[in-house]
Amino acid sequence: MADVPKNKSLLITLIASGAVFFILLGLRMDLFRTGPDGPAGTEAVSGGIGETWMSIHQGNRKIGYSHRRIQPADAGYSLHDTTYMRINTMGMVQDLHMRTTAVLTPQRSLDSFTFTLRSNLFDFTVRGKRVGDLLEVQAGSQQIRIPVDGALYLAGGVLDAAISADMDIGETRSFSVFDPTTMGRRKVRVTAVADEELQIQGESIPTRRLELDFMGASQFAWVTKDGTVVKEQGLMGITLRRVTQQEAFAGLSFSPSEDLTRAVSVPVQVSIADPASLASLTLEVQGIRQAFALDGDRQAFDGRILTIDKENVPDPLSEPVAPTAGHLSPTPFVESDHPELVEVVQGILSPEDSPRTRVRKLMAWINENIEKRPLLSVPSALTTLRQRMGDCNEHAVLLAAMARAAGIPAQIEAGLVYMDGRFYYHAWNALYLDGWVTADALMNQLPADVTHIRFVRGEPQSQVDLMGVIGQVDLKILNTSTRPRQEPSSPAAGSGSPATAPAPAEKGSKA
Repeated sequence: MADVPKNKSLLITLIASGAVFFILLGLRMDLFRTGPDGPAGTEAVSGGIGETWMSIHQGNRKIGYSHRRIQPADAGYSLHDTTYMRINTMGMVQDLHMRTTAVLTPQRSLDSFTFTLRSNLFDFTVRGKRVGDLLEVQAGSQQIRIPVDGALYLAGGVLDAAISADMDIGETRSFSVFDPTTMGRRKVRVTAVADEELQIQGESIPTRRLELDFMGASQFAWVTKDGTVVKEQGLMGITLRRVTQQEAFAGLSFSPSEDLTRAVSVPVQVSIADPASLASLTLEVQGIRQAFALDGDRQAFDGRILTIDKENVPDPLSEPVAPTAGHLSPTPFVESDHPELVEVVQGILSPEDSPRTRVRKLMAWINENIEKRPLLSVPSALTTLRQRMGDCNEHAVLLAAMARAAGIPAQIEAGLVYMDGRFYYHAWNALYLDGWVTADALMNQLPADVTHIRFVRGEPQSQVDLMGVIGQVDLKILNTSTRPRQEPSSPAAGSGSPATAPAPAEKGSKA
């Protein structure tokens, strides 16, 4: 990349190795790990009660293990889940530890939980409890109340609930799942697809195949009548195999596994020598099965052809107009009102700075002070400010928080960006300067180059929607140009996307 130092250009880190990865991992490791323990040496107790050890593999290589124990407790169940993985992202191998303890209702829905994530460079803990129609969550210094309607599940309780529902073939049930790494709720749809005979260790076993659809990403589990999972098939080449405790600890490879970032990237047939020099990019997009924010502002999409035009960055004399009330407000992991962050922003800016000058100063500060390196973390602006390191996710949440503290409406965009013949999953920002303008703090680009393909825009939790893209999208480059098109798409295009015309200004924004 022209605007990224050569030795740091590989640090465009996959969204799936941040927030999206943990949701996906939660589904792989919890949804497929229920029911009585099988014949591999674990304790066999009916109703999913007992202890299970799993070996985690990426392709044919073992990358970790997990241990799960669920027991009866007062008015429900207690869940203890511990996972260790060795993950390769962008050539950097990191050890990842996750631990969940929870109290579940008799129907396996969520009552309370504590989730801890620890990697080589990062620690994160979040606690929550269901109180009536609210989920009260504590994450660091943040206290968050999330409205809840109906039953709410951790990923580990969904397949239990689906199996106990005794669904008929063709029947589908939906379950609301809470993800502590994004503070978001999403629906998981479980469908009983077919009854199938499987050959397991030389024996023909009757099973029922269940499909789990999460944000358009499908995973499968083959389950016996008594609830034992005997086969599983999922995303990113990650599988789980039921084993004994001794086998769970054995055979972990110390050599790098396949790079997850490259494994889910999208190859293209045309090489782009200098993305930063392009004024326009046209691609054919196939494989999209649901609505995304592909149309609007600098992107024009007709259902098949996507054209991206580089924006001009205005330098208005007046204050920017907030398009909606939320884009100047603090949100989970974008702690724009925290005194520590506000003090840093005020030290960077001068009162006479125009909005464009504010943005350029903030990006220059981030580029100078935040080390570019891939992290397996839950991106938080305040944590990034303190640790002074991170990948695209950390850069995006930090710029969003600093911009909001400076009175600049900010959102986070996520999608794909070009590098060395492939498009990789990436996160950047949209900032409001008399119109939405892209900004990439990791690559120090304002505006971002036209190979940034936006699929989602919003808060960090919106990145989970990318699961409907991973492994599905195909791209073909049709045209590149260093000259602006004669009739660029209207900034207001795409009335159904987040890229809509501004509403009246929000009052009380920070200067």
